[in-house]
Amino acid sequence: MKIGILQPGLVPDVILEEVGDYDAQFRALLAGHGFDFETWKVVNGNFPAGPDDADGWLITGSRHGAYEDHPWMAPLEELIRAIYASGKPLIGVCFGHQIIAQALGGKVEKSEQGWVVGPTLYRYGDRLRLVNAWHQDQVVTLPEGAEVVASSEICPYAAIHYPGHAYTVQPHPEFRRDFAQALIVHRAPGVVPPALVDEATAKLDMPLDSAEIGAQFATFFKEKRLA
Repeated sequence: MKIGILQPGLVPDVILEEVGDYDAQFRALLAGHGFDFETWKVVNGNFPAGPDDADGWLITGSRHGAYEDHPWMAPLEELIRAIYASGKPLIGVCFGHQIIAQALGGKVEKSEQGWVVGPTLYRYGDRLRLVNAWHQDQVVTLPEGAEVVASSEICPYAAIHYPGHAYTVQPHPEFRRDFAQALIVHRAPGVVPPALVDEATAKLDMPLDSAEIGAQFATFFKEKRLA
């Protein structure tokens, strides 16, 4: 099964040299599930011909806001709607989570709650999962037919299921410890409040539940259902 990775953001060079690109992290997260991958860097205007260029699709994170005006955003939203209509399974993470909601009629805003960084607890039904996060924006209005799968204290729509079509999450199950630390070192200064940086740094060695989310992704790609 071929997974098309749509990359709407670029990792800063210093982080890229240390820990690799966004798509490489998803290839690692989904390793062992029998997938092949191809990446399109839509942030550079590199788009597939259409939904049939892959069997399933994944949209990564980005430093951009879904509500910003960039020349590649409208085509990306058009592609999202085409993938949705085609029935091909679609997964979105962080920015991907947000742009899918927006393309389908939801709303994304910069949250008044502020930044969420580092290992963060999310409630999935009757259990908690600890996953890395890095965001200030949130989905604030759900598209029609969307179902909430997970939430946190300050992010009510942290994971969204679009039955038979898409599954999206606000946190970053693909972020390993080294990538989260690199973001703290290279992106947080002057942007993220120091107290949040200190709290995130103190949690970096906590065991994460990222593999469980990765397994959910794999099941959704293969069967279009949640694990």
